[in-house]
Amino acid sequence: MSPRSASVNEELRRRSRERLLQATVELVAERGYEATKLGDIADRAGAARGLVSYYFPGKRQLLQSAVHRLMHLTLEAGLEREPRSDDGRERLARAVDAILGLARDQPRLMRTHMAGILHADGFIQCPEQQRLAALLRDTVVRYGSQDVDTDYPLLRALLMGAVVAVLLPGAPMPASRLRAELFQRYGLDWELGVPPDGGPPGGTFPR
Repeated sequence: MSPRSASVNEELRRRSRERLLQATVELVAERGYEATKLGDIADRAGAARGLVSYYFPGKRQLLQSAVHRLMHLTLEAGLEREPRSDDGRERLARAVDAILGLARDQPRLMRTHMAGILHADGFIQCPEQQRLAALLRDTVVRYGSQDVDTDYPLLRALLMGAVVAVLLPGAPMPASRLRAELFQRYGLDWELGVPPDGGPPGGTFPR
């Protein structure tokens, strides 16, 4: 049997890494961060345990990459859902709804992720984070920003702050209120994106 080509080996490595990232998301969402061991992740992914250390320096780095992948996939799905739209305001609305939706649907996972970013190791640059950043930056461009280098990090910070506010133990803010604040800031109509049931907080939404 002839040896595998470099491209085939690269694809196999990519798939192994993807399985590890998916297993991490599943297990941390189910059990929490402390109860999830690297060996459990490898077992769930059907991978050799040594592969975890080969791809990632530690569990915290693995979790950040896993959540950034989930955020990228969720944002991509939200932006490209049918009916597809190239309108910049609609796409920004969908981006806000996608990220707030993750905080709603994956509270344990997202709370753990945000706590990890504030850890001494800080924010980790990885391929998954870079893909997420590129997609969010493109959303800012399509929205019509005249200063993307300023507006992109501001949007990222506002979305992170909204996620923290939704997940704050003991004093969470309603996602609909945070959505309204973000939509007002960017001049987005409430009906754009995926508006929650019940209409905007406080009745009439300012245009």
